[in-house]
Amino acid sequence: MGQDIIDCARRMDALGFMPSKSGNVSVRTEGGFRITPSGLPYAALTEADLVEVALDGHVLHGHRRPSSEWRLHAAIYAARPEAKALVHTHSPRATALSCARRGLPPFHYMIALAGGDDIPCSGYATFGTQELAEAAAVAIAGRRACLLANHGVVAIGSGLAAAETLAREVENLASEYLDLLQAGLEPVLLTAEEMVAVTAQFGGYGRLD
Repeated sequence: MGQDIIDCARRMDALGFMPSKSGNVSVRTEGGFRITPSGLPYAALTEADLVEVALDGHVLHGHRRPSSEWRLHAAIYAARPEAKALVHTHSPRATALSCARRGLPPFHYMIALAGGDDIPCSGYATFGTQELAEAAAVAIAGRRACLLANHGVVAIGSGLAAAETLAREVENLASEYLDLLQAGLEPVLLTAEEMVAVTAQFGGYGRLD
C-alpha cells in the first residue's frame, strides 16, 4: 500500500494537481492512517518516508514529520469510519472555484459521484490547523468530496483508487462549471428528483464508495 500512496501522489503531481510538495495522500490503517510526509517532493518519495499517524496525532511509525494537514485527515477519518483513503489536491480549476468560496451545484449528473446533489465548499480556516480540519469534516458530511475555501479539494473513498478517481472528477467538473460561467451561460441545474434518479442509476454500475 505504501507504493500505491507514492504512485497516486506522483500521478497527481504530474497532472499539476499536487505540484511538487503540495496536497497530500493517506490510507487508513489499523492504528490510524499512513500519510505522505511534510516538505518532501513526491519525485523523491520512498516508502520509508511515509508516516503512520494515530487519529490523535501521535506518530506510530516513520522518521519524518507527517504532512502539515494530518489534522484534516484525522478529523475526516474519525467522522467517517467508512473512509479508507483520502486525497487532498490543489488542482487548479477546483482551487480557483474554492477561492470564490463557491461549491459545485448539480449542473451535471456526475456531481452525484460525490454522494449528494452538490459538492460544497467549506468555511475558510488557516491551512494545517484544527479549525481547517473541523471545517472540512463539516463540509464533507454526507458527501465524498468537498472544496476547501481558498485552498483546494478533499476526496475520500473506500480505497485509494476511488478517492483518486473522485479527486480527478471534481477537477473535471470544476473546469466545466467555470467554462459555463466564463461563457456567460447560466447552468441549468438538475432538480432534486432528477438527482435521485441519477443516484439510483449509479447504484447499478458506477458508484464510488
